[in-house]
Amino acid sequence: MDWLWWVGAALVLALIEIVSLDLVLIMLAGGALAGGVASAAGAPLWLQFVVAAVTSVVLLVTLRPWLLRHLRDRVPLTETNAAAHVGRPAVVVSEVTELGGRVKLMGEVWSARLPDDGVPGVTAVLPVGTEVRVVRIDGATAVVEPRTA
Repeated sequence: MDWLWWVGAALVLALIEIVSLDLVLIMLAGGALAGGVASAAGAPLWLQFVVAAVTSVVLLVTLRPWLLRHLRDRVPLTETNAAAHVGRPAVVVSEVTELGGRVKLMGEVWSARLPDDGVPGVTAVLPVGTEVRVVRIDGATAVVEPRTA
């Protein structure tokens, strides 16, 4: 009957893995299944834990790196959230200087500023309606520069 607990633990770990997607819990689930097999074979409880632990470590050290490498080769890295806005066009809705301003970016109004790499003492101003490109996101501020044709 102990093997049912091991299978139950493996199922719970596999379900939680669906949320985390880091391939650690699924390796632990594999170890739990190995503990269940040892239990079904009649191994004592201490040996079941040893089998589960050793199997989990072997899977983590050997199979997980290979799977991660394989997944990264097949699926390109996709930027999400604020990082996905870098390179996108925007329109100035309130004059933008090195100190601040506002732009409309993907339908939302963002605080914006120009990069700090200008000439000291000279303040550039982008007037309302200027088309800009997002260079980077600095906290909740879009750092923008004028779009070139």
